[in-house]
Amino acid sequence: MSFNTFGRLFRVTTWGESHGPALGATVDGCPPGIALEVATIQHWLDRRRPGQNRFTTQRREPDEVEILSGVYEGRTTGTPIQLMIRNMDQRSKDYSAIAERFRPGHADITYWQKYGIRDPRGGGRSSARETAARVAAGGVARAVLAALVPALNVSGYMVQMGARAIDRARSDPAAIESNPFWCPDAVTAALWAEDLDRLRKDGNSVGAVIEVVARGVPAGIGAPIYAKLDSELAAAMMTINAVKGVEIGDGFSAAALTGVENADEITMGPDGPEYGSNHAGGVLGGISTGQDVVVRFAVKPTSSILTPRRSITREGEPVDVVTKGRHDPCVGIRAVPVGEAMMACVLLDQILLHRAQMGEGLRGSIGP
Repeated sequence: MSFNTFGRLFRVTTWGESHGPALGATVDGCPPGIALEVATIQHWLDRRRPGQNRFTTQRREPDEVEILSGVYEGRTTGTPIQLMIRNMDQRSKDYSAIAERFRPGHADITYWQKYGIRDPRGGGRSSARETAARVAAGGVARAVLAALVPALNVSGYMVQMGARAIDRARSDPAAIESNPFWCPDAVTAALWAEDLDRLRKDGNSVGAVIEVVARGVPAGIGAPIYAKLDSELAAAMMTINAVKGVEIGDGFSAAALTGVENADEITMGPDGPEYGSNHAGGVLGGISTGQDVVVRFAVKPTSSILTPRRSITREGEPVDVVTKGRHDPCVGIRAVPVGEAMMACVLLDQILLHRAQMGEGLRGSIGP
């Protein structure tokens, strides 16, 4: 049994391999009548596209999406939407040296242990190239969210690369689109550039922490006990390649707080409940509070490095492995639009679940 589908009502199935002819996604459960065209999805894919600067892989992929079904005259029909992205710049020969050996830190060995066969060309199905399909599906989700909840906005950015984190006192949302790291702190972004240049020259890599925030999420989204909004978000982020940790709100930092410090005090404002802080990351008991939903995930360093690492061959013989080819020295950079896409897909799925149970306008009210 294999699992290539996520979501409950808004369901996304991704398919394809890194060095195959194409990859893509089948999106099922999209409501009918939503305005959708290629340019709507392409905008988000362009943010993830490789080869845009010296800090990402130099694989040159246009990542042009094609809509094969589910849309008629610019509007969704309610039937499955088939999205396809053709691979144009594969260099499979770069991987001939590792066809018989396992790269440390990669899924090579576990795919072999599970299936007894693997596609060594760029990692095949385990490649981060698969995330292009998720970003395309996220573009569909964003289009539906714009129609159902116009005030909702999803934004992601890097808050740490290696040991160097941003200074939140300097955080400026306007800076996010103006540097290659999606960083809200321009000073730290410049320092990251210096750090990554040194690592690239050494054939090394580094990890990162990404923060994704959803603003304008209505209160009441999420279903206890086994479809909590935060558990769905954590699961979604953990499916992204190289992610090794996820936290909601203050996350692990909350362990250092006292109960007095951690409690988000509530007062009644003119438009409803207001909170004095957001340690909970916009989710209590698995249900959204109406505050910003804040998710953070940690991405490990790229495992494809030029420094020899000890490993074994398929026959169990010891071998040193050097991974050549075109790789991201920090995969966290291009993980930003992927995290945004997963947030959009989960939120839409949860909103559709909420509407299915509660209808429209049936949520409980507080205050006059």
